[in-house]
Amino acid sequence: MNWLTNRWTGVAAAIWIQWSCGSSYTFSIYSPLLKSTQNYSQSTLDTVSVFKDIGANFGVLSGLLYSAVTPYGDRQSKSSSFGGPWIVVAVGAVQCFVGFLFIWASVVGLILQPPVSVMCFFAWLAANGQTFLNTTNVVTGLRNFPQYSGTIIGIMKGFLGLSGAILIQLYHTFFDGDPATFLLMLACLPAIISVLFMFLLRIYQVQDYDYKKHLDDFSMVTVIIVVYLMFIIILQNFVSLPYWSRVFTFVVLMVLLASPFGIAVKAHWEDSRIFSQGPSIETAAPTMEYQELPREEVQVHNTVDDVLPLEQEKNLLQAMCTVEFWMLFVTMISGLGSGLATINNMSQIGQSLGYSTIEISNMVSLWSMWNFLGRFGGGQVSDYIMHKRGWPRPLLMTVTLGIMILGHLIIASGFPGNFYLGPVLVGICYGTNWSLMPTITSEIFGVQHMGTIFNTIAASSPLGSYILSVRVVGYIYDKEANKEDNSCFGIHCFMLSFLILAGVAFVAFLVGLALYFRTQKFYKQVVLRKLNYYVR
Repeated sequence: MNWLTNRWTGVAAAIWIQWSCGSSYTFSIYSPLLKSTQNYSQSTLDTVSVFKDIGANFGVLSGLLYSAVTPYGDRQSKSSSFGGPWIVVAVGAVQCFVGFLFIWASVVGLILQPPVSVMCFFAWLAANGQTFLNTTNVVTGLRNFPQYSGTIIGIMKGFLGLSGAILIQLYHTFFDGDPATFLLMLACLPAIISVLFMFLLRIYQVQDYDYKKHLDDFSMVTVIIVVYLMFIIILQNFVSLPYWSRVFTFVVLMVLLASPFGIAVKAHWEDSRIFSQGPSIETAAPTMEYQELPREEVQVHNTVDDVLPLEQEKNLLQAMCTVEFWMLFVTMISGLGSGLATINNMSQIGQSLGYSTIEISNMVSLWSMWNFLGRFGGGQVSDYIMHKRGWPRPLLMTVTLGIMILGHLIIASGFPGNFYLGPVLVGICYGTNWSLMPTITSEIFGVQHMGTIFNTIAASSPLGSYILSVRVVGYIYDKEANKEDNSCFGIHCFMLSFLILAGVAFVAFLVGLALYFRTQKFYKQVVLRKLNYYVR
C-alpha cells in the first residue's frame, strides 16, 4: 500500500480543501464594501447574496460530473490518466478563482462597475466552485467509509462550516480593515490548495475492517481546532491583540490543521501492520485491505457494505418520483432557506441593534463555529442513534428544525443579548441539517447517484434563501430604512422578518415529522443491515 495514496491521506487532503473553500460563509466581511462601491440598496445586495447561495448550493453539475468521471464501484487506478475525483476538484478550483477575481477587480476599480446581473453571475460562479470541491470530498468519503457515513460526512461538512471562521481569522491576521485584498485571497487560496491536494483524492476498495477508531482521531482533532478558535475569537472580543500575537495564534492554527496528516500516517501504518499479520484472536473486528482496482472491474461491485442493494439504487428521475424526495426538497426550502437568510443578514442585524464592527465580524466567526458544531455533531449523533438506539436519522432532523424555530423567535424578540443567543441556535441546527441531508439521501436513494440527487435537493435551499432574503427580509428592511442612506436602526428592522422565518421553519418541522413517521419501517431494515455487517 502506498504511503501517499491511501484513503486516510485522502481524508486529510479533503479536510484542507474543505476548510479553504467555504468563502460563501464570509459574505458579511466584504458585503459592506460591495454595497458601498457598487451603490447597492439592501435588496440589491441581498439579490447578489442569493445568487451566491444559488451557486453554493446548486451542485447538480458537480454531481453529474462526479458520476461521469468516477462511475459507481470504480476504484481509480494509478495508471489511469483520465477520470477520477481530481477532475471535479480542478473544475471547482478554476470557478472559485475566476469568480472572485472579477468581484475583486470590480470593487477596486480595475474594471468598470458591472451591471447587477453580471455581478450576480460572478457571485454565482465563485460560489458554485465550492459545490465541485464539496461534492468530491463528501461522496468520495462516503464511498471509502460506508459503515460510518454520518461520521465521515460530519467531518467533511463540519470543516466546510468551520471554513468561514478560519478564513476570517486569516483576514484579521493579515488583511484587517482591507476587505478588497481579502477578496483577492478568496480567489487564490482555495485554488492553490485544491491543486496541491486534488491527486490524493481517490476511491479505494474497502474490505472488512472496523475503522471507527481512526475516524474518531480525526474527530478529536476537529474538536480541538474548534475549541482553540472559540478561545481566540472570544479573546478578540475583549482584547486588541498586537500584530505579532495575531500571527502567532494563526501559526498555531495552521499546525493544528496540519495534524490530520499525522493521523493519516498513523492510521495507514496500523492498517499495513494488521494486513501483514493477518487476523488475530485479539482482534474482534475483521481485518481489511484496500487497493485500487482497474476500470474493467467497475461493473461487478455490489457488496453488503453499501447502504442499499444495487437493485434498489435510484437515479435522479426515479428519486424525483418518490414522496421522500419532495419532502426533503420542501424541508431544504423552508428550514435551510431560513438559515441562509439569517447568515446573509448578520451584518445588518448587528448594525441595527447597535453592535460594533468587531463584534459583528466575531459573531460571523462564531456563527461558523456553531455551523461546524451542528455539521460535525449531527454526523456523530446520527451515527450513534442509528447504531446504538436504532432510531431513524429523520428524527434528529425534526428535532433540530424545532429548535431553529426558537432561534428565529429569539432574534425577532430583540431583547439584550439576543444577537448572541439566536444565531447560535440557528447556526447549530442549520449545520446539523447539512450533515444529515446527504446521509439520509444516500440511505433512501442509494450511493450510486447520491451526488446528483442530493445536489438537486440542495438546490432548493437558495430558492428558499431568495424568497426569504430578498422578498421578505430585504423588502421589509428597505421599507423600514432611512431613504437617504438605506440604513435602519432598532428592533423593528428585523422583527417581522424573523417572525415570518419562524413560521416557515415550522412548516419544515411538520414536513420533517411526517418524513420521520414515513421512514420508520425503512430505517429498521437499514439498522439491521448495518448490524449484520458486524456479526459476519
